[in-house]
Amino acid sequence: MTPIDSKTVLLASEVAKQVSFHGQPLSILHSASLRLQAGESVAIVGASGSGKSTLLSLLAGLDRPSSGEVALFGQPLSGLDEDGRALLRRDKVGFVFQNFQLMPQLTALENVMLPLELSGRKDARDSALDMLEHVGLGHRVGHYPRHLSGGEQQRVALARAFVIHPGILFADEPTGNLDPATGRQIIDLLFRLNAEQHTSLVLVTHDNELASRCDAIYRLMDGELTGARA
Repeated sequence: MTPIDSKTVLLASEVAKQVSFHGQPLSILHSASLRLQAGESVAIVGASGSGKSTLLSLLAGLDRPSSGEVALFGQPLSGLDEDGRALLRRDKVGFVFQNFQLMPQLTALENVMLPLELSGRKDARDSALDMLEHVGLGHRVGHYPRHLSGGEQQRVALARAFVIHPGILFADEPTGNLDPATGRQIIDLLFRLNAEQHTSLVLVTHDNELASRCDAIYRLMDGELTGARA
């Protein structure tokens, strides 16, 4: 594996993923490598079905590669069991998804409080209130997801992701379920929060214009990942 320096937040070395399909091996990802430094943003672009979400799951330790290695914050994920990977994500990793993935039985405030409570934070309520105010939802803290618009739900998701001050944020098509105008507002908010917290960002998108806002762009096609500076 490529040496890891103290500024490297994410390092993937020759990561591959194969699955069994009708009893035959199917290769989804071939020998993908990338490096992400502290405060840097990278976009992974590609057509639907190209394996972008699979790669994101591997980079975040939500899935295991068939070969190769991923390290987060200098910690090789292959050396951690499922609980160890979950603990690393709980304390240092934020997620934003296309379908928001809010807990429907929890209010906006309770959704944002959740990661703080899982970490045993005593200031969970106050910190969640501050973050919801910061994303423009101070007046919606008691509302359930079903009572919020798509843009408001994604703002709650952003607040939940950033309230822990993550070292890295994984965003998977964060505007995919939003109209163009709302999507632009959400992306502006995401990049503003990212800059404020100096968070490293991995953005999965099919939108080349959105990808161009990142420091580097990686393209995934037919399981092959290629990268270049933006």
